[in-house]
Amino acid sequence: MRDDLSVGYQRIIDGTRAATTAAQGGTSTLTLGLYGPQAHDCAHIINLFRARHPEVDLQIREVHFTDPFGPLRNGSVEVATSWLPVREPDLTVGPLVVTDPLLLMVAADHPLASREAVGMEDLADWTLPHSALPVPEYWLQTLVPTHTPSGRPIRRGPKVSTFQEVAAVVAAGEAISLVHGDAARYYPWPGLRYLHPYDAPTGRWALIWPTAAETALVRALARVAEEAGPRRG
Repeated sequence: MRDDLSVGYQRIIDGTRAATTAAQGGTSTLTLGLYGPQAHDCAHIINLFRARHPEVDLQIREVHFTDPFGPLRNGSVEVATSWLPVREPDLTVGPLVVTDPLLLMVAADHPLASREAVGMEDLADWTLPHSALPVPEYWLQTLVPTHTPSGRPIRRGPKVSTFQEVAAVVAAGEAISLVHGDAARYYPWPGLRYLHPYDAPTGRWALIWPTAAETALVRALARVAEEAGPRRG
């Protein structure tokens, strides 16, 4: 009960600060880090936040999988999206914003493209692209696992720094890649096919932010995201 009262009190304080800023004609800024086309998938959250908080200039910055937490730690963005899990002691994990079953991206002429069904065990027979820069291994495992569910090892091959590089090595037949569902929505390259492994886990994205730098505006965005709920693929 004490926690509920504390949360309620904090919301009153945050709301009072926002109302004061608006009444004074001031503008606050909140910088949100998103991956690739996520401004589209998170539009329901972004639009609701802007409607609720017209006094806030919500700015969007792109973040990349080769440096998922750096922009938060160096102050380039105040809050960002990230696929889960996130187990960083200095970061808070907030509400979900997108959930999508993972897909398998392959070249259009890849042998798997003509299969009636594919599963996670098939990854052991092929090579996956690997991050060109070091990122937490537990985090990378979501898209670049080292073993199949039964324990078979999975090879890692071409090093990539952007999604475009991932798509390029896949289209060239050098690798196959697990991807989130937004890839099929926004990157329907002619040379690519997106397959649906029957046992693929669901990819989950959430808001994250530095715990020590949490602000009223970050909390306001998190409340809106929780209210709006995640986009479900």
